[in-house]
Amino acid sequence: MSDKMVVYQKPACSKCRATLALLRDSGAEFDAVNYYETPLSADNLRELIRKLGVPVRDVLRADEPLAQELKLAERNLSDDELISLMAENPDLIQFVSTREAQRALKDAEKEKSKEDHDE
Repeated sequence: MSDKMVVYQKPACSKCRATLALLRDSGAEFDAVNYYETPLSADNLRELIRKLGVPVRDVLRADEPLAQELKLAERNLSDDELISLMAENPDLIQFVSTREAQRALKDAEKEKSKEDHDE
């Protein structure tokens, strides 16, 4: 198994772009996957959410117009229903990364903060 982390990103997302820039600046090795070009199946998304150890709604982009149109915040949908909706509509996916990417980002932020403080 590769040690290289995988970052799933939406190119139009400013947080995704900032994260990728921070990872590049830190020298971290990673693969960036545009989940619009390489769609996530419901099973892929379910596995990523499991690895993250977060509730499904934590990766739901609730401020997306489609989420508001579907009234997702008001509906009591099961995790499987939400995952299916996200897999069918990638605009509903909030920046998803593996736990390794999150750790690397935190390490990179700490290092950048330390460098900024030392200057």
